[in-house]
Amino acid sequence: MKASDLIISAASVEIFIFIAACSILCADLFLPKERRARLHWAAVAGLLIAAAATAGDFSSPPQSAMNGFFVASPFTALLKTTILLAAAGSLAFSRHYLQSTGMLRGEFHCLSLLAVLGMLVMVSAGHFLSLYMGLELMSLCLYALIAMRRNSVMASEAAIKYFVLGALASGLFLYGVSIIYGTTGQLYIRDVAEAIVSGHFASQMALTLGLVFMLAGLAFKLGAAPFHMWLPDVYQGAPAPVTLFIAAAPKVAAMAMLLRVLVESLGALSGDWRDMLIVLAVASLAVGNLTAIAQTNFKRMLAYSAIAHSGFMLLGVLAGGIGGVAAAMFYIIAYALMTVGGFGVLVLMSADGEEKSELADIKGLASRNGLAAGVLLLLMFSMAGIPPVVGFAAKLAVLEAAAHAGLIWLVVLAVLFSVVGAFYYLRVVKLMFFDKPEVDAATVSLTPAASVLLALIGVLVLFLGLFPGGLLALCEAAAWTSL
Repeated sequence: MKASDLIISAASVEIFIFIAACSILCADLFLPKERRARLHWAAVAGLLIAAAATAGDFSSPPQSAMNGFFVASPFTALLKTTILLAAAGSLAFSRHYLQSTGMLRGEFHCLSLLAVLGMLVMVSAGHFLSLYMGLELMSLCLYALIAMRRNSVMASEAAIKYFVLGALASGLFLYGVSIIYGTTGQLYIRDVAEAIVSGHFASQMALTLGLVFMLAGLAFKLGAAPFHMWLPDVYQGAPAPVTLFIAAAPKVAAMAMLLRVLVESLGALSGDWRDMLIVLAVASLAVGNLTAIAQTNFKRMLAYSAIAHSGFMLLGVLAGGIGGVAAAMFYIIAYALMTVGGFGVLVLMSADGEEKSELADIKGLASRNGLAAGVLLLLMFSMAGIPPVVGFAAKLAVLEAAAHAGLIWLVVLAVLFSVVGAFYYLRVVKLMFFDKPEVDAATVSLTPAASVLLALIGVLVLFLGLFPGGLLALCEAAAWTSL
């Protein structure tokens, strides 16, 4: 096969997303404002088409292109499909909000698609430079998306905070990569692993130092404590559709990046990074669950919830082996589904452009829209890890993998913090079903498309909770062929 044919075959989805982003931006110049909704649905359709094409690659054998800078495998196919579906769901929930605030423009959809492109490159990177390029492409687009609502002071403040701290995290990661390169003389992810295993490196201390810097940058992108300081402010300050977008898809890309760097490339240094991950996991579970209790803003509560979920994801990475990696993959897929649904309800409540993100805004939601309240009930149960929904299956898989790895004390600690976390999730249920709505609370009306999407998410949350074996087997097969 020719090199050009191999590139097109391996990176066809990335090429398609790039062409779609450019096409939507150009088409926006010629379409009148009243027809811009067509571009919105074109972006959603493009993401769904790309997801279908990526899912079809799961049975294909692993391959690489561009001299190893880009790799494709069942591992990348599964996580990229998750990213594309999460991004499509995020956009589908956001149309009315974008239209009412004047954000329904080609720039928004172009930046969203380019951010997705960066995430896809991160997942399929076979070289540290291509990994960093994907990371920066995603980050730069997210900075602009957060500041898209120009008349919002909170959005501008959130964008500046994210930009400054994100640049710092990217610098830390890049500095770690430079130390690893100076020590091993390699930048290919697989070649770094081989150099460490074979002992072809200059200094063990330098390797550990590079690992520390890289892990700091990765922890920031994942939102793990104590590198979580950006998360609550950005979630609260960003427009609701942007919060939905950055809460779901980038998390999957960050987890893929973490697995590639720690397990695939620096697996021989697991004795060093396991201790660091234990500190990150415990800190995330404690900070996330304990701080979420005191929140009165729904966005901030879910932000601290995301920090706690990062702790559970890290437990899967700590467990190691195929079982641990598969459990971490299963958890991040379940988390993406729960996040799209949870923030999706919040976006639908704010469809008129006025942010309704306080917990008080959720009071009496069951009397205002039964479908939204019912799905949010399932999602809160799922995030709390209450059976029989998918969150319970995801937590059980991670805890089981950690227990098999001998991390019993961490398992006990995670269960205790889950009990603490159940309080603030069940508080949302209480507000929806047992409290009267505020005097000025408006009825939450859903379009047919939003109703179908919400119902589909609710069905998936229940189905994957009752029958998690298929998705777990898929995650195990992906882990076997790639890591």
